[in-house]
Amino acid sequence: MYYLVYGLLYLLSLLPLRVLYILSDGFYSLVYYVIGYRKKVVISNLKIAFPDKTEKERKNIAKKFYKNFCDTLIETIKSISVNEKFLKKHFTADYSVVEDLYPSGKSIQVHLGHNFNWELGNLAVPLFVSYKFLVVYMPLENKLFERLFKHIRTRFKSIMIAATNIKKEILPYRNQPYIIGLVADQKPPGPSNAYWINFFGRPTPFLRGPEKSAKRNDLPVVFAYITKSKRGYYHAHAELASMHPKELAPGELTKQYAKFLEKVITEQPEMWLWSHKKWKWEWKPEYGEIIG
Repeated sequence: MYYLVYGLLYLLSLLPLRVLYILSDGFYSLVYYVIGYRKKVVISNLKIAFPDKTEKERKNIAKKFYKNFCDTLIETIKSISVNEKFLKKHFTADYSVVEDLYPSGKSIQVHLGHNFNWELGNLAVPLFVSYKFLVVYMPLENKLFERLFKHIRTRFKSIMIAATNIKKEILPYRNQPYIIGLVADQKPPGPSNAYWINFFGRPTPFLRGPEKSAKRNDLPVVFAYITKSKRGYYHAHAELASMHPKELAPGELTKQYAKFLEKVITEQPEMWLWSHKKWKWEWKPEYGEIIG
């Protein structure tokens, strides 16, 4: 079954992007107007984040989000067969922040959010940096798609590290400089095991893991995000957040990241994954203090 699905998707990936985007437009109409995939979640999230915007403005953001969502799926299929030339044209970045740190011999931890198109970024980054590029990801329950996505994501030497087995899978790389990428806006496993931070004016739980690992190893931390100049063309931005996170107060690095992410989302809201349930839980005193 895997080879059948892979073969069909590979053939589809050979179509020019302009043709694939016609499919994406049709998929958008189906997902947004017919199926309404997680539309209530998206609209609810937008109301929380942008209460001062009109309903029409939020609806426009939602439509643009769904178009980006569908484009990302199509571009991921396209990535099954793309070459380095394609990636260098469609995904650019200023890598000076991380390259300047390479002579130090220190590994780097990169915190980013669910900004489209992170899948192309995962493929492109190893082509431009001197470091080994490790990416922490959540394995899919469906074995067929887990195998397929892992194949796609490792085509250009990205090294996938399962979030469920980080300690073991990172061991082979501990004695060499690496970049480890963490999508740090994932929903925590539970409300009591999180840093609670005001995010878009509402107490919101953030994962403790990214900060804890950075402080434990005292790794320089870089915050990154992706912008889209036009359809199919992306640019990654990065800034140094802390050279020595070990020196920061508990929760401070996560608070800085939350403020960074809020600014990024506000500037290009249609680029964030509004369909995930970031505000699933309401804060309660037993969860701990709100740190910022």
